[in-house]
Amino acid sequence: MSLAPQPVVAITGATGFVGSHTLEAALAAGHAVRALTRRDQPPQAGVTWVRGDLADRAALGALVQGADVVIHIAGLTNTPDPAQFEAANVTGTAHVIAAMAAAGVGRLVFVSSLAARRPELSSYGASKARAEALVEASALDWTTVRPPAVYGPRDTDMLELFRAARWGLVPLPPGGATSIIHAADLAALLVALAASSSSGAAGEASRKVYEPDDGREGGWSHKELAQAIGRAVGRRRVLAPHLPRAVLAAAAAADRLARGDRAKLTPDRVGYMCHPNWVVRSDRRPPPALWGPRIAGEEGLMATAEWYRRERWL
Repeated sequence: MSLAPQPVVAITGATGFVGSHTLEAALAAGHAVRALTRRDQPPQAGVTWVRGDLADRAALGALVQGADVVIHIAGLTNTPDPAQFEAANVTGTAHVIAAMAAAGVGRLVFVSSLAARRPELSSYGASKARAEALVEASALDWTTVRPPAVYGPRDTDMLELFRAARWGLVPLPPGGATSIIHAADLAALLVALAASSSSGAAGEASRKVYEPDDGREGGWSHKELAQAIGRAVGRRRVLAPHLPRAVLAAAAAADRLARGDRAKLTPDRVGYMCHPNWVVRSDRRPPPALWGPRIAGEEGLMATAEWYRRERWL
């Protein structure tokens, strides 16, 4: 008896942080991958690269043609110009949905953000919430994934915290808690959801919104996370003061002056950083039969710090 063929997976954002981990996970699972890229990529076994971006309707049409499922990861997470979120995250998602409809591709795994839970706090979160609404209004068989803070090898955002921890000082937003997830665990979930379209598990995941994490109940307080990152870089203790919102806003202005469009701390990020609860909801965790985290926070942070050192990012 022959085995059913693995679905062909189309991935947007495949060259980014989460996307690159997802591409690796899809290939490891035996999928054929079609991947959108803004610039030429070296040939890779199992991957068909499609040159273009979310504004290129012809490229999106070529990307999804012949695919069984689309994992839509591409989007804008940070910019000094909040108006850019609309074009990248909302209009871009609308283009993906339209391309899928035209090609007759019915299954979509959409990567949103926990920030969509409170759209009033940031332009980024608001754009992700609007993109979610477009997905939910479509005729597609969709599953939306709202990751919390994602970390792991190749990440440049949490790298800033690791670098700060090496100096023994990690400035924090006002008191609160957050969930985290390793990029490899998130990638495994996305691929499991893609595979569910042909495995009989599609019904359970269909038209659901999931909030995955590392499995730590109650998430991590900001100070707990700072201390864990400190241990990962060899610091037994780090100083981790909570900074008022006004101080963070001033720091965002200073970062813009220092790094221009490459600034990591923006006023928009300050908006959702100061919210006290970015812990996933237990009733929105993916069902254990479908997926479960394999990388505990302490273990993952240690391994990430080692990767940063090996690549000389730290």
